[in-house]
Amino acid sequence: MNYFLKANKNLLTYSLIILIIIPIFGINFFISFLGNIILLLFLIPLLLLILIFIGFNSYKSKINICKNCGAVSLGLRDNCMNCGANLENIINKNQFDKKPSESTVEVKAEEVK
Repeated sequence: MNYFLKANKNLLTYSLIILIIIPIFGINFFISFLGNIILLLFLIPLLLLILIFIGFNSYKSKINICKNCGAVSLGLRDNCMNCGANLENIINKNQFDKKPSESTVEVKAEEVK
C-alpha cells in the first residue's frame, strides 16, 4: 500500500483537490471552466486571423505605385525611388485630368423578348 501511495502521489493529490473543490464550487464550475477553455482554443486562432487581416490591409494602404515607371514604394517618400517623379502630383494629376467621357461607361438598353 505504501508503494502505491509513493508511486501515485500526483494522482492522489489531484484527486483529493478535485474531491475538495467539487463540493465547494459544484459541477457547474468545472463544466463552465472547461467550456471557456475550449472556447478560447477556438477564438485565439480567429483573433490572430483578424489581426493578420488588419495588418495586411494597413500595409496594403501604404503602398504607392508610380504612374511613370510602375515602381512600388511604401508611401514613406514623396518621390519615386526609380524615376524621381513626384508621387503626390502624379496621383492628383491623374485624378483631375481625365475627361468625363473616358471614365463613363456607355450602356445600351435592349428589349428582351
